[in-house]
Amino acid sequence: MSEPARVLVLAHQTASTSGLREAVQARAQHSPATFHLVVPIRPHGMHKFVDPNHDGPADAEAVLAQALPKLSAAAGSKVTGSVGDPEPLMAIHDAINLAGYDEIIISTLSPRVSRWLKLDLVSKARGLGLPVTHVEARHTAPTEERRPEVASTGGR
Repeated sequence: MSEPARVLVLAHQTASTSGLREAVQARAQHSPATFHLVVPIRPHGMHKFVDPNHDGPADAEAVLAQALPKLSAAAGSKVTGSVGDPEPLMAIHDAINLAGYDEIIISTLSPRVSRWLKLDLVSKARGLGLPVTHVEARHTAPTEERRPEVASTGGR
C-alpha cells in the first residue's frame, strides 16, 4: 500500500470556514491523505511596517486552536498545524522544505479583499510544481460565515 498524500493547507482568516472544511473533506474522500495547516503570522497596525512579527504569533496560534479540531473532523483524522512566516509564499516554501508535501490547498478571502490574491499567491504556488486547490471565501453579510467557492487546478 502506498503512503497517503501529504497535503499542505494554508489559511488564516478563512481557516475555520465551511468552504475549507468541505475542501479538506473532499480531498480526504478522494484518496488517503494527511493534512497540515500552516497559518502565517498576520502583523497588526503600524507593526506591519515596523516589526512584522509583533503580536502576530498569538493571533495565529488562536486561529490554529480554533481551526484544527474542525479540519480534523472534516478530514476524518488528526490535522496537524503550525504558525508560518508572515509572507504566505515563504510560509509555503518553509513548510515544503521542512516536511515535503504532495499537494497544496490555499484558502483565501474574496478577490475584493484578499491580500494573498493581490500578491498572486495561488499562481506563484502553482509554480512550485505541486497540484494546488484554491478555496475562495465570499462575504455574504458581516455576521455570517464566509461562503466558499472551490476552484481546483492540477492534481489528482
